Amino acid sequence: MSIAIHHNPECGTSRNVLAILRQSGEPIEVIEYLQTGWTRPQLLALFAAADLTPRQALRTTKSPAQDLGLLDDSVSDDALLDAMLLHPVLVNRPIVCSPKGVKLCRPSETVLDLLSQLPPGPLYKEDGSLMIDAQGHRVTTEPAERPA
Repeated sequence: MSIAIHHNPECGTSRNVLAILRQSGEPIEVIEYLQTGWTRPQLLALFAAADLTPRQALRTTKSPAQDLGLLDDSVSDDALLDAMLLHPVLVNRPIVCSPKGVKLCRPSETVLDLLSQLPPGPLYKEDGSLMIDAQGHRVTTEPAERPA
């Protein structure tokens, strides 16, 4: 079974997660949801599998959420879903589905939990912090200088 990433190529975190997936060597399916859109059953299934509510999955920055009045707590889940169907960019990304589960992969290192094998290291986040060391072990560190 391959790993699926619901990907927005304009999003840095989504691009970083896709790069990690490619480096892992596992088969992946890239779904550019801004082009394909969503269906209500698809969103409901993704959110249930990732243990997210529509509000938790709502992209609140760099999206039309505020202009559409969706940030108010009184907006129902059904209304949020309707808006997400009309404006796919409202769904936070990337959402990754693997045999190990489904997660909203923010921050990007969250995707490591979904992999059967880690990509070779060293592997750094965009902020310079090390995710995987040169021996291929997952690490948690503060931002570090990237080797020249």
